[in-house]
Amino acid sequence: MYTDLLVKIKNAQAVKKENVKLSYSIMDNAILDILSKKNFVGEVSVKGRAPKKVLDANLKYDKDGSGAIHGVKILSKPSRHLYAGYTELYPVKQGFGLLVVSTPKGIMDGQSAKKSKLGGELLFEIW
Repeated sequence: MYTDLLVKIKNAQAVKKENVKLSYSIMDNAILDILSKKNFVGEVSVKGRAPKKVLDANLKYDKDGSGAIHGVKILSKPSRHLYAGYTELYPVKQGFGLLVVSTPKGIMDGQSAKKSKLGGELLFEIW
């Protein structure tokens, strides 16, 4: 699940690891692709075959040595699902953050979901 993915990345950045290996799922792969495009993580690759597939993500750091991910706020949980229409999607940290939304067309960031006029389940904010 994506919550485990985010916590593992955040913890790996805290101890200055170069890359992190995560268990494969289609949802986690889509989320890592979005994070890679928005420069929160580096290159992402899928290794292995069917039963033992692994996602290998390179981590990014700022010039001062701190991780590229400064904070994460998980919005939807298994006990509470939070939904919003496209008019209710908002910028995170005045546009410096990223909102990730699960839409009927797949997992998207908040800006592209709003542009496509798609609402859905709000997964998390990252900055």
